[in-house]
Amino acid sequence: MTRPAPTIRRRDGAPGGDWPASVPALLRRIYAARGAHDLQAAQPRLAGLLPPDALSNIDAATVLLADAIVQGGRILVVGDFDCDGATACAVAVRGLRMLGARDVVHAVPNRIVHGYGLSPGLVDALAQLSPQLLVTVDHGIACHAGVAAAKARGWQVLVTDHHLPGEALPPADAIVNPNLPGDRFQSKALAGVGVIFYVLLALRRRLREAGAFDGALPDLSTLLDLVAVGTVADLVPLDVNNRALVSAGLRRLRGGQGCAGLQALIEVAGRQAARLTTGDIGFGIAPRINAAGRLEDMAIGIECLLTDDAAQARTLAATLHGINAERRAVQQSMLDDAEAAVAGRPPVDPSAIGVCLHDPQWHPGVVGLVASKMKDALHRPVIAFAPAEPGSPQLRGSARSIPGLHIRDVLAAVDVAHPGLIERFGGHAMAAGLSLRLEALAAFERAFGQAVAALLDPALLRAEIVTDGALRPSEFDIVHAAHLRDAGPWGQGFPEPLFDGEFAVVDWRVVGGRHLKLSLRLDGRPAPVDAIHFGAWREVAPAPRERIVYRLAPDDYRGGDAVQLLVEHREPLAV
Repeated sequence: MTRPAPTIRRRDGAPGGDWPASVPALLRRIYAARGAHDLQAAQPRLAGLLPPDALSNIDAATVLLADAIVQGGRILVVGDFDCDGATACAVAVRGLRMLGARDVVHAVPNRIVHGYGLSPGLVDALAQLSPQLLVTVDHGIACHAGVAAAKARGWQVLVTDHHLPGEALPPADAIVNPNLPGDRFQSKALAGVGVIFYVLLALRRRLREAGAFDGALPDLSTLLDLVAVGTVADLVPLDVNNRALVSAGLRRLRGGQGCAGLQALIEVAGRQAARLTTGDIGFGIAPRINAAGRLEDMAIGIECLLTDDAAQARTLAATLHGINAERRAVQQSMLDDAEAAVAGRPPVDPSAIGVCLHDPQWHPGVVGLVASKMKDALHRPVIAFAPAEPGSPQLRGSARSIPGLHIRDVLAAVDVAHPGLIERFGGHAMAAGLSLRLEALAAFERAFGQAVAALLDPALLRAEIVTDGALRPSEFDIVHAAHLRDAGPWGQGFPEPLFDGEFAVVDWRVVGGRHLKLSLRLDGRPAPVDAIHFGAWREVAPAPRERIVYRLAPDDYRGGDAVQLLVEHREPLAV
């Protein structure tokens, strides 16, 4: 199966608005194309954060927490096994202790043993902790049975989550989720770590009004390094509110003020803290935290984020680095299997519009990465399945979608049309998870294909690359490259600048066994510019002249004033 060549479209954006002279014309144009026409919209600050008041049930949530703190009751924070869940757990534990909680413990499900979220089995495993209040972070909205099991033991339950709710809500004492029906909080894009941070902001206010603090208020902004990492890692849209949170967290990390674990992870990932970007988080820090939940136990990742001991943080970061290397090897093997499985499928087969992949030898912790890579390669919604544990007839699936198709809605449509076929599902517009029995896989694949065909506009099956147009010859320099790097945070909904142009290929070679190094010449610029196309070693030799989609970046390898183009896409041009 192959996908047609993508369409390249340029963004519109007149560089109008009210800008200080320090913002160069290139950035004004880029910001305007993303709907930001002044500095506050382009680079929002914490002073402009939305207040927590509009979050549904925020008062009930803070009453539960305040009562537990005043009474000295045990608060059990239950995290999730991805980076958002791990950072949310660390923010909850650190923040509650800052606000006076004397007995805060935490736990996280083991992916293989407990499955996703707060399950009855996990509640049984946690029974010995006997909490007064159980707080879920980054999950819980779909954990009806687990919440009911916790309530049956006499525990109070506070659910904090950001995933889309189903038709019924779990029987918790309070639920804080900006995506609840009727919720008035203006940003629906908070990650799980953002939700618990907002709960802490509201809790601090309640405690302050009750006279809990004699001196200065606890400074919750010290948690924003973790909030930034979890928000970026979870690929939620970086709306104005999220960009304010992420910007503040990046400033802490760049200033060496991050927690010991994050500083150790930056070091082991080979990144420069002073110049840290959202890309460094997404490709350097987050994968190492995620790897623990995928192959081992996310408890390792959470401990790394909770320790204040620099030596212990370096030891834990090194462990996570090793697990991530193992994850990459497992992922590549699974990707090779997946590519072989789809190689013979015809490109326009209607049954292949929604692609289901399964291998009994795959690891359930890595199927999401495989689904994501195959979705990118095929530009089709993809679900990858693996046994919940070796030899198990229970399958765990991870789904990834393309723009314009809400993948959770697809699973909901399957569930309505075929009750009981899916045992459990939940997620977002672009990513979701599910479980079903092995014997149901063939029926599910047919139902999934039918649901996708019914909900997907066929025009969306042709990928589109949206760029910021061409750079002027004078803009290929370190000044503009540094401005572009530092002008973010860039991410979902506020994409990193991407340019396109026509270049003559002066020279090229394969480097590192997998990457294509190019020397390109642009009309009107006498000196050639270096470029690299990662992972392009299998492609045909470059044409003498090509249209190239790229990012402009400082060349950290050569240093100084050197720049390079990071190639995203190439098309040959007639000479």
